[in-house]
Amino acid sequence: MAYDISDDRRLRRVAAKMESYGDRAQYSVFLCDLSRADLADLRHDLCEIIDQGEDYILIVDLGDPATPNRFEVLGRHRPWPATGPTVL
Repeated sequence: MAYDISDDRRLRRVAAKMESYGDRAQYSVFLCDLSRADLADLRHDLCEIIDQGEDYILIVDLGDPATPNRFEVLGRHRPWPATGPTVL
C-alpha cells in the first residue's frame, strides 16, 4: 500500500492506522499481509480518514499475478499509463 495525503493531520492518522496493519517499507509505503476481513476493515478505516477528493491510497495485491484487479485506489483517482499499471 502506498499513499499521498495532502493534509498533515490526515497523513498522521493514515500512517498510524497503516502501522497497526503492516510494516513500513518507505515513508509512505507499507507492506501488509492481510486476510480479506483485515483488508476490508483497513479499507473502511482509511476511507473514514481521508478526503476522497484530495487524498490518494494505492492498494496493490502482490499475490498471484493471475489475480484480476490487483490495483485498487481509495480517494482521488489518477489516470493509469496507456500500457496499464506497472510495479517497479
